[in-house]
Formats: sequence, structure tokens, C-alpha cells
Amino acid sequence: MINIRKLEAELWESADLLRAGSKLTSNQYCMPVLGLIFLRYAYSRFKKVEAEILNNRPMRNGRALPVEANDFAAKSALFLPKEAQYAYLVNLPENVAALCLKNKDGHTMTSLGEVVNNAMLLVEQQSEQLSGVLPKDYTIFSDELLSELLRIFNNSALDEVGGDIIGRIYEYFLNKFAKNIASDDGVFFTPKSLVKMIVNILEPKSGILLDPACGSGGMFVQSGDFVNAAGMNANSTMTFYGQEKVEYNAQLCLMNMAVHGLTGVIKSGDEANTFYHDAHSLAGCCDYVMANPPFNVDKVKAESCENAGRLPFGLPSVNKNKEIGNANYLWISYFYSYLNEHGRAGFVMASSATDSQGKDKDIREKLIKTGDVDVMISVGNNFFYTKSLPCSLWFFDRAKRTENKDKVLFIDARNYYTVVDRTLNEWSEWQLKNLNAIVWLYRGETEKYRALIGEYLRYFRGLADGLIGKDAKRVFSAIDGIEDFEDMKEALLSEIKAEKQNCKEKLQQADKKDRKHIQAFSDSYIDMLQSYLTVLNDALWLTDKFGEGVYTDVLGLCKLASLAEIEEKGWSLTPGAYVGVAPQSDDGVDFATRMREIHAELLSLQAESNALMDIIYKNMEEMGI
Repeated sequence: MINIRKLEAELWESADLLRAGSKLTSNQYCMPVLGLIFLRYAYSRFKKVEAEILNNRPMRNGRALPVEANDFAAKSALFLPKEAQYAYLVNLPENVAALCLKNKDGHTMTSLGEVVNNAMLLVEQQSEQLSGVLPKDYTIFSDELLSELLRIFNNSALDEVGGDIIGRIYEYFLNKFAKNIASDDGVFFTPKSLVKMIVNILEPKSGILLDPACGSGGMFVQSGDFVNAAGMNANSTMTFYGQEKVEYNAQLCLMNMAVHGLTGVIKSGDEANTFYHDAHSLAGCCDYVMANPPFNVDKVKAESCENAGRLPFGLPSVNKNKEIGNANYLWISYFYSYLNEHGRAGFVMASSATDSQGKDKDIREKLIKTGDVDVMISVGNNFFYTKSLPCSLWFFDRAKRTENKDKVLFIDARNYYTVVDRTLNEWSEWQLKNLNAIVWLYRGETEKYRALIGEYLRYFRGLADGLIGKDAKRVFSAIDGIEDFEDMKEALLSEIKAEKQNCKEKLQQADKKDRKHIQAFSDSYIDMLQSYLTVLNDALWLTDKFGEGVYTDVLGLCKLASLAEIEEKGWSLTPGAYVGVAPQSDDGVDFATRMREIHAELLSLQAESNALMDIIYKNMEEMGI
């Protein structure tokens, strides 16, 4: 089994090393590199579909009929002419000029950059959606550097794991470039865990999906994955529409969709400025609206917004310059106005919008009184790649079940996350499912909750097959019900303890040359058990709160509030105002005693620091500094 994370990191390190040596900026480098990964992914899909076509191909004179573009169109796949196929490009000889190759217009090509540009043009000819979108500035690279990039993304490991993984590599690079080149006024990459949460709660199935601030298209890609995973075909059941003012980001969106086999209508430029234009004329027509709009935008022309409509609750505050000083509630109003009578919306918004005052509060009151505000989720710091600010996820549902029509589910998830590194947090797959399960129970969808518990049980039963020690294996094999999660945890902790003792004994008896190998094997084994323990803790987190599957308010986590309660809170939609604070468990440590220990430790560190400063000062004196 190939370690995909390791492969992603190695590819990025290699590609970024070349960038550093090329003296190109991240902005110059980003689009061409993503274009090459796109081409590699398209080739992988091409070969897979070609094999399917040839499998039942009619024969003529003992040979299968050649595949054609129409054959690929019938399978919603992109046909690639020979000169646009990755294998053709990567296997070109070093001296491209000597080949006297002709481009699609009949002109002789003298560099590898020109050949790759021509390949992009040939691909665009196969897809109306990609026309004018793919990068065609590969002559900025030397032939040597471009050849090396082509080789990097032709890693044989990618052939072993298939095209879906190449799509994942593409997303990984998109993420990395977002960290490197996104600026305060143009954050175009929404973290996958936020996108997944929005998609999971909206549960798109069929109809029109609009993202009026679509950036690189993450909402479309995740929705497509969700629909396809449900056994449907996203391109057949969904119609994707997007607006993106920045044309560069719109190009990324179309490439991102194409690399995942999706088609959509994306408009960009001034006509796609959602503040002033409903570019697709979709007001009142959408089954789903998803977005991560820019927060706290100012200097928006109030008169132009008013003329553009989509303001069911009126304009936010307008200043003396006839400008809207904060556009958050413009976005919120637009998202609501796009929905049809059974539509759902989910979007990311600045935390401050949940209880902002003035005209914002008036709009929020009117919005809440519609009964269509469904779920509000608080998200903690460090979920974005380029910002550390907290945010909120808002959800509207214009077809809520009757029992919930005058209620809003509040979830405070600020303390529930996984740390990726010092500056980045995310929700793991199991954490996403757990938060989603709270919404299922609120909606009365108990069967989905129970299916998740079954998924946990199947996961842990699978661990019994040779992954852990004999005693723990017996416990895992005997699982029969939710109550056994505690027994499973005890078995895992016991196995970790036993392995540590076992390793200690082996090290004492082993030769010096074998100790490193023994320790490494034991560490790897314990890391594996710890990862299972992490999932088990998520299972316990869920079942300890909701048992067999009955929604209940949980202090510090979730609260189902009535409109009367929300009115009492001044029409605030801040989850923390409703869920309260979870009680802190007693860790058994006496506060006064611990403070004395900390104070003594601090004095010791200060004394050590003073001693080091004295040594440094004496050394500098001796050096005559």
C-alpha cells in the first residue's frame, strides 16, 4: 500500500525545489504546475476509459476499431489527441528543436515549452468548458526545468494507485499554493473540512447548485463526490453554476472541475461581481447555495446593489458616501434570495455577523422569523490556510420539517478539532461524521445515526484480524453493541502498555545493532494503536452524549433553541450564547499546590537564564566585544 501523504509531500518538495531554482514567483509558477498535474490526471482518466472502450470494441480485419472523441464523450470523459497525451510529452527526446514538430496551426516548434503549450490548446479544442482556460505560458521555463517537472508528475507510484489519487495530488498542490500565494483580498481556497461540513449537512442530491463566490470550485468538487458516492451521476443529476470576479480563480475552478470530471457554467470578471449582478438569473431558482464569500468587504455601492435586487430584507447600513460599509449581510441576503421554495443554503461567514447590530440586526430578525434558519455552527481559529480568525457556518432550509420550523440548532464546535500543525486545525473524517450526526438527530433521522454507529463497529471489528495482540483480539472479536466501546478502549490501552513492556524486555536482551530496528518497529506499532484509539475516542465522544440515538441538548456543545429564546437573546445567532459552557472535569490536582510548583519552576528557569547571560557576557568580554 502506497503512503499517499508521503507521495504528496515528496512531489511538492521536488516541484517547489525546482521553483526556488527557477527564480519564478509562486504566482508565476502556480498555474503552469497545476496545468501539468491536470494534464497528468486527464491522461490517467483517458487511459482508463480507453481500456473500457476497447474491452467491447467491434473488430475489423482482426483489429479493434480505433477509439474516437465521440466514444469518450459518451462516457463523460475527455478525449486526448496523441500530442496532448502525457506519455507523449514526457518521452520526447532532449533536443526538441531537432524534431521539427508542427503545432496545431502548422508552425514549427523549437522548445519543449511550445510543445506543452500546443498540448494545452489541443485539450481546449476537446472541451468547450476549457476553452481559453488552460495555462499556455510554458515558454517561461527552460526545457531542462520543464522536462524535470514532467518527469516529477509522471511518478510511477501514481500509475499504481490510479487516477483518483492524482486528483487528490491536484487538490494537495492547490492547497499548498493557496498557502503561498493567497492574499488578504483574494483567499480562494476553502479548507476541505469546512467544505465537507457544508456539503454533508446540505446533502445535495439533484437540481441546481450555485456558488456565487466560487473561487477554485471546492464546493462543486465536494458536492460531486457526495452525489457520486450516493450511487448517482453528478453531471446527470446536478447543474453547477458559479460566479467568480477574479478571472484567475475562475480558471482554477474550471480546471478543478474538469480534473474531477465535472461540467458547469462559471462566469468571471465584472459581470460576475455578485454584489451587482445575478449573472445566471437564478434568484428564487436554486435547490442549493454554497459559498465562502470574502468577509467584511467595504465600499460597496448601495444604489447599484438596490438596483440589482435580491434583497428580501432590505439594505444593510449605508454611509454618507452611499456605500455599504460591511457587505456581510448583503451576502447573507443574496444566499437566501437564490433559494427556491425547498432550497437549502450553507456558507462560511465572519463570526461577528452572528450578533452585529444596527441594520444587520434588523435583517437578521426578519430572516429568523421566516423559520428558515436551520443550523448555526461556530468554528474555532486556524481552520484557514492564510488566516487565523474564527468563523461561523450558516445553514438555511426552506423546507424544514414542521417540528423544527420555529427552532434553530446551535452547535459550538470551537473546541472539537484535530491539530494538523502549529497554524492549522481541521475536522477529521470521524469528527465531521460526529458533528453531522447531531444534525441528523435534530432532523429526526435516527437511522443515519445508527448507521454511523455501525460504521464505527465495523471499523473496530476489522482491527481484530491480525492487527493487535491476542487478548485485545479476543475483545474486538466479541463486540456486540455500543456499550463495548469502553471495553475496546481498555483493551487498546492494555495492548499499548503491554507492547511498551515487551519492547523494553527485547531491548535488554538484544544486541546493540538490533536495538534501533526493534525500537522502530515498536514505535510504529504503538503509533498505529494510538491512531485507532483516536477513532475510538471519537466513537465514545458521540455515544456518551447521544446513546442509542436521541437528540438532547449538551452543555457547551449543542442547543435546540426556539424563536422565543432567540428573541430573548436579542436575535443573536451566536452558538455560544445558547449552548453555555461545558463543566470542567476535576483533574485531581490541588490548585494551590500546582501554583507553588509552577512558581518554583519559573524561579529555577530565571536563575538558569541569568547564569547563561553571565556566561555570554564573559565570553563577549574575552572577545573584546
